[in-house]
Amino acid sequence: MTILVTGGSGLIGRRLIPSLEQWGHRVLRLVRSRDLAGDRAVYWSTSEGGFEWDEPGSIDVVVHLAGESILGRWTGAKKTRIRDSRVDPTRKLSAFLAGMATPPSVLVCASATGYYGHRGDEPLGEASPPGEGFLPEVSRQWEAATEAARDAGIRVVNLRIGMVLTPEGGALAAMRTPFRLALGGKVGEGRQYMSWITRDDLVSVIRYVLESDVLAGPVNAVSPQPVTNAEFTRTLGRVLHRPTPFSVPAFAVRLLFGQMGSDLLLSSARVEPQRLLEAGFQFEHADLEAALNDLLKKQPSNPAQ
Repeated sequence: MTILVTGGSGLIGRRLIPSLEQWGHRVLRLVRSRDLAGDRAVYWSTSEGGFEWDEPGSIDVVVHLAGESILGRWTGAKKTRIRDSRVDPTRKLSAFLAGMATPPSVLVCASATGYYGHRGDEPLGEASPPGEGFLPEVSRQWEAATEAARDAGIRVVNLRIGMVLTPEGGALAAMRTPFRLALGGKVGEGRQYMSWITRDDLVSVIRYVLESDVLAGPVNAVSPQPVTNAEFTRTLGRVLHRPTPFSVPAFAVRLLFGQMGSDLLLSSARVEPQRLLEAGFQFEHADLEAALNDLLKKQPSNPAQ
């Protein structure tokens, strides 16, 4: 297949693109500068929603991963960038794809488990309603922005992605050094659920939904075994052979990180991949300890590295 990918330089895209190519697909990146366009990159005008290349009509699939990172203090400007980098470009891209003479057959669009908000220990499947607050509202609008593509008959998959684990970036990379220094610990009381997935499993999920026509609409891209923050802390400490004596009080999290701390680090969402399991998808990393052992076994043992 010929596959267009947005967000190709991000944490997921950097692994996804070479994997798709290894599986025999032709991959083109959608880029936001004409200077970067070429044989393997297509200029994407986010202001107009369209892209420019000389082979229109020969696109099979679009994988849309682009969006401002949610990490960092949520100032008013930061929240605007988070929302506007997701909702408006997705709406314009969907409308452009819908208007093509030969639209792609599939649009896989990133979403997030933030859709569910803070829900304690309630098991959450794809049919669960959205939560309340900033992240649920952004996620709801993000998914709704694909409506034009869906109305045009394109099979749209909204991947509600959990915390992506890889030593090359994201949360695990940030936690590795303090945990290796025996400075790691739970956040708040540690009762909040963390819904996670390894990057390799996420790439496999994307391939699965591209190559199988059994899934459309929301799909929870998370491991079938969500864990509490306290469980995650103990497991990571055990894998790294380090004690985890410390904890960060909830008030300190809110003081340091503001709304992001409350809505992201202290929020609990026990998300389950019901539709993937029903479709027969097989996770390589379903168990957290086995996943962390696999991810970190080749990493340097020196805490300074």
